[in-house]
Amino acid sequence: MKSSEIRSQFLQFFKSKAHKVVPSAPMVLKNDPTLMFTNAGMVPFKEYFLGNKEIKEPRVADTQKCLRVSGKHNDLEEVGMDTYHHTMFEMLGNWSFGDYFKEEAIAWAWEFLTGICKIDKDILYVTIFEGDASDDLDRDTEAYNFWKQHIAEDRILNGNKKDNFWEMGEQGPCGPCSEIHVDIRSAEEKAKASGASLVNQDHPQVVEIWNLVFMQFNRKADGTLEKLPAQHVDTGMGFERLAMVLQGKQSNYDTDVFTPLIREVEAIANSKYGKDEKVDVAIRVISDHVRAVAFSIADGQLPSNTGAGYVIRRILRRAIRYGFTFLSTKEPFIYKLVETLTKQMGDAFPELKKEKNLITNVIKEEEASFLRTLDQGLVLLENIIEQSNEKEISGAKAFELYDTFGFPIDLTSLILRERGFSLNEEEFNVELQKQKDRSRAATKVATGDWVILQDDAVEEFIGYDTLETNVKITRYRKTESKKEGELYQLVFNLTPFYPEGGGQVGDKGYLEASNGEVVYIVDTKKENNVIVHFAKNLPRNVKDTFTAVVDAKQRSRTASNHTATHLLHQALRNILGEHVEQKGSMVHSGYLRFDFSHFSKVTDEELREVEDFVNARIREGIPLEEKRNIPYQQAIDEGAIALFGEKYGDAVRAIKFGKSMELCGGTHVPNTSDVWHFIITSEGAVASGIRRIEAITGDKAKGYFEERSKAFRDVQKLLNNTKDPVSAIEKLQEDNNALQKQIEALLKDKAKNIKGDLKNEIEDINGVNFLAKEVDLDAGGLKDLAFELGGEVEHLFVLFGSKKGGKAILTCYISKDVVAEKNLNAGQIVRELGKHIQGGGGGQPFFATAGGKNPDGVGEALKEVRKYI
Repeated sequence: MKSSEIRSQFLQFFKSKAHKVVPSAPMVLKNDPTLMFTNAGMVPFKEYFLGNKEIKEPRVADTQKCLRVSGKHNDLEEVGMDTYHHTMFEMLGNWSFGDYFKEEAIAWAWEFLTGICKIDKDILYVTIFEGDASDDLDRDTEAYNFWKQHIAEDRILNGNKKDNFWEMGEQGPCGPCSEIHVDIRSAEEKAKASGASLVNQDHPQVVEIWNLVFMQFNRKADGTLEKLPAQHVDTGMGFERLAMVLQGKQSNYDTDVFTPLIREVEAIANSKYGKDEKVDVAIRVISDHVRAVAFSIADGQLPSNTGAGYVIRRILRRAIRYGFTFLSTKEPFIYKLVETLTKQMGDAFPELKKEKNLITNVIKEEEASFLRTLDQGLVLLENIIEQSNEKEISGAKAFELYDTFGFPIDLTSLILRERGFSLNEEEFNVELQKQKDRSRAATKVATGDWVILQDDAVEEFIGYDTLETNVKITRYRKTESKKEGELYQLVFNLTPFYPEGGGQVGDKGYLEASNGEVVYIVDTKKENNVIVHFAKNLPRNVKDTFTAVVDAKQRSRTASNHTATHLLHQALRNILGEHVEQKGSMVHSGYLRFDFSHFSKVTDEELREVEDFVNARIREGIPLEEKRNIPYQQAIDEGAIALFGEKYGDAVRAIKFGKSMELCGGTHVPNTSDVWHFIITSEGAVASGIRRIEAITGDKAKGYFEERSKAFRDVQKLLNNTKDPVSAIEKLQEDNNALQKQIEALLKDKAKNIKGDLKNEIEDINGVNFLAKEVDLDAGGLKDLAFELGGEVEHLFVLFGSKKGGKAILTCYISKDVVAEKNLNAGQIVRELGKHIQGGGGGQPFFATAGGKNPDGVGEALKEVRKYI
């Protein structure tokens, strides 16, 4: 059965069981501060389990894109080493939200595997939760009794808390689970050991394929469990592992999920899969990682240096270095796999087709950039080897290469072994652990349990219509972190505060109690469909009725910038072309940032056109047309633009200013004239095919003009109040250039005069014409002087020092015959002498320079250089 058929069969089966089949949610999460990525199929449904969202469909089935490369669920370093771990994988799932429970979930899982998929029941094992005294939980005899209706009792195994009690995190919904394992070993292997003894022992042919989680409890911050008001079913089956079983393979990588990618890597890298284990690992890594990176970019996350973007960059760089090390690929090539991946999975996941060009360009640019980093790292590592007096290289130096320059430690270790050196791995691991501890301490957040004041499942946002209203606190909890300190999270029965989302920052403001007490709201975010307000302190009487007031000035400035992003998007599409799509945005009260797809730098003339276009719309005074809660398809049919990487529900909000219409949940000004003016402050590249514009509006634009006006008046004063400052400045530049040429000519004459005097100071030491002298010239002058002397004097060794301009400079020239005869190296010499001037440098064996911040050390360097001859 082809993998595409397996996916379809699963979804059709559960559709026949009255499940609604829903599309995969984005793999990259935007409004969940607890997770970067969807790491399990249940993540898109968290708000249902938490009771924060109304359940409209009690039965759901899907195939969900998942990524496990960070935090608790981190499979990254295992990927490629075995045959069944992956970074990005598909999780086939069926869900019950307060509907059916254990009996139906177990019966349907068995029916699908043995009836639809025709898996022999004699190769299946199931596990149930054995109980746990620390949580006062009994054995899951209920699941056991249901299972024994389908499978022999000796194939129902007890599982411990680690394997058979599923928890969303340290807090939250959880419950016992029942795993289904498959034994695909050969008959000979089965005769040696029973499958039961290998379940959950990381055996590559005795693997879990389906986990049925029975959500019964909520884990509180103090570790105790409480029963959930409703019971749920959350199942997840590994699509890739199921394909391995149904296609009769011993490895996920031998299925048609991966073989098209593997064949393409073989062709591009001129390698053969299945001949050399190191090559096989590299090919598995690349075939797996390109999927994770491609789907992440399609979902709106570009590689970057922070957060989720850093994780994606790390995955891609791992693939690049495996290719570099074991497939000898020195040029970008992983981007070429995107075409194969899109043909293979584009029908099931149309976002791959839509964003294929972007994915290809971004991966290609990242590859080229990291290969340059590898080249730079090789040079730096070579310097470390050259300067080392021992055969063991410091782990601290290797860590600096890894941490500062991104040079992979395994590549460092490999090169050192080839050169006859070793690495102090213990020292490296100490430095790495210190970094991890610092990072963990900086990001760790201690979160208390919610204190429930009143049960109000629906928290209404009214901030589009008002910035002030009376509210009640329905629940609160305390959080503490090194970065933010102590904060309180407050939830209201209704709120005018806009939560961070869609690129727009969250509102700030305050609560005022009936007794006049004021509590400041410093941020607003959305977590699992709940609007959470962050406060520095808790009101003394939390049960009071409060007046909630949004900071009107900040909201107005933010709304102005958000409206400007819509007009900017429209302008770019009009002026640059319909290929322009928004690829990200950030809307603050002080400025706006807008990322978009475009193949080249936006010219100054185009930027002026864009500015003029937006400002023309502002001057037109176009009123806001807002359409709330309209069907998604209706909005699209009316011309609304759906934005890259955003998740939309069945009902959406559309924002229209004239011909600009976008799906948007953010806040906007009532009329474009309220934006006042739009000024682009910068334009540049973010990644290949992605440009970024930053701009200001409103008060910031007014401040910009006032500042420039003052600067212009100051310039006029400096130019004797001339009426034409541009011409006056051009005249100054011409005069300056003429004077600079005169200075350069004088310095050359000075160097010639110096050269004659210096020739008389050259002394013969051991057959070498030696000169060490402080000279009052800049770096360029010293170089010219050294080479001129070298052209006139044989067997020359020169070291010049200079303190010109308060900077320390050393310049070393050695005739090539002296380099060969005396085994001297100017680069090494200036690096060592550079210590005297508190600096460093390098160069070639016959010419090198060093710079430093201690001019007083020049004399010491000139004295010490004699020791080399």
